[in-house]
Order: sequence, then C-alpha cells, then structure tokens
Amino acid sequence: MSTWDSRRRPVPGPAAGVAASADPAATFRNLCRSSPWKWQSLRFEYWDQPFDSGPTVGAPFVRAWLRRPGALRLESPEGLVLHSTTGINDSRDVFYVSATRKSWLLPPSLVTPVYDGEGLVRRRPEAAYGEPGFGNGRFSAALDPVELAGNAPVPIEFPGSNALDLREVRYTEHEGRPVLEAVAVPNVAYRPTDPATPLCLPGRSRLRLDAATGVCVSSQSLEQATEEYGHWIRIIAVDEYMLDDLFLAESMNLTDVRRHISWDIPA
Repeated sequence: MSTWDSRRRPVPGPAAGVAASADPAATFRNLCRSSPWKWQSLRFEYWDQPFDSGPTVGAPFVRAWLRRPGALRLESPEGLVLHSTTGINDSRDVFYVSATRKSWLLPPSLVTPVYDGEGLVRRRPEAAYGEPGFGNGRFSAALDPVELAGNAPVPIEFPGSNALDLREVRYTEHEGRPVLEAVAVPNVAYRPTDPATPLCLPGRSRLRLDAATGVCVSSQSLEQATEEYGHWIRIIAVDEYMLDDLFLAESMNLTDVRRHISWDIPA
C-alpha cells in the first residue's frame, strides 16, 4: 500500500516500495530537490542546535508559521511575536521596471520539474526559489535543502562532482515522522546557500530529510571539534490553512471562515 503527501504525490519510504531502491543515495538527493513541490504551508518548531534523540528541556527555540511564497511568522515559546512579514500582498503592476529577468521568474509551484519513478524531483526548472529566513541562512536552507544535492544529477563519469558523498542511507523516524537519514561528507562541489552557515560542515555530518515534505529536519556534525553545530526541526502541521492576518504586523480583523458564526435573530 502506498503512502501519499498532502499534494497526492507518493511519499518515499518502505510503504511506497522504495526501501529496496537500487540507488538509495539518488533517492536522498532527489528528495533534497523536492521541497518546493511537496508543501505550501508549514507549522513547525526550530532549534538552532543539534540533538541526538530530541530537544533538551529549556533549549531555546522558536515557533514558526510559513506560507509560500515569503510569508513567515515567528514566536517565542511564551507567545511573543519575534518576526512577521508585512509585504505578502505586494504586486508588480504596469509601472514596475526591473533590469533583470530574475524578478519575473514564476514560483516553483507554477512550473513543472522532471520527476523520477518514485515521484521525487530529479531535475529542477528555473524558478523563483528562496525561503524566508531568520537569524542565519541555515533556517531557510533547511526548508529547501537543495544545496545538499544541486538542481540536477551530475554526470556519472565525473566522480566527486556530487555536492556530498552519502553513506549509511536508511529510513528511520524523527519526532514521529518517517525520514531518510544519511551520513554525509561534502565534496569540493558543495555550494551552501549561506557559506557562513552550511547544512553540512567539512567532515562527517548526520542529515535527516522528512519523507513527506523534503525538509531537512535535522543536521549534526559528527566531528569532535564541531559536534555542537547543527539544527533540529519539529514539524507540527503541513498545508494547514493560514489567513493573511497571521502574517501582518497590524491585524485586519478578518473573519476566520473555518469558525461557526452565530446570528442573533430578534423575536
């Protein structure tokens, strides 16, 4: 029996028949490329430090609501708003002028990638990629971890051209969700989105990708000198309905249509 993500695409994992894949490293890399087509909104908690089996009590974290493209709200554990986007309704009318074609690229959800036989993205098209960030570049890179694989497979005749050498690729669980885990070593071809905060440091790192969303939910350096480097994400909800009001600095007092509205009818 197959399992499916929120957009009715097959989820990689034992239930989807890919546990015995002839090339688990290729499955891992294609999952790294798939995030933009696997979800539109995400509610999660983010720790800017690694853990072995789960966050320790008292470790600082933020609660996040993200709706593509570009809408992000962050709160402290006490409910204090730390960040909220304000330009989610910006438009480009006939008076908009840009010197580069990049400004007119379509969002990834409006273009079609090349899929493999497992429903994962093998080759990404040109599009307006980029996730909102906070604190450092690792936050946004984890939401779309394409830096771990590149936009397309590399020619097999050039060893070492992949961004990472992958070892011990296996399926496991992370915060109750199926993930694909690997021990990775970066090659000279590795180009992190933010060179100051890459998902994978030199040497060995343990990486986990959420099977349903393609988000890198955990990274941790396995080298003794840098073992405190990494992050941890707890996914709470995927493709949850989110009002514009959630991301605005000033509430527009919109009605949440999911809630019952009572009407007082005079006698």
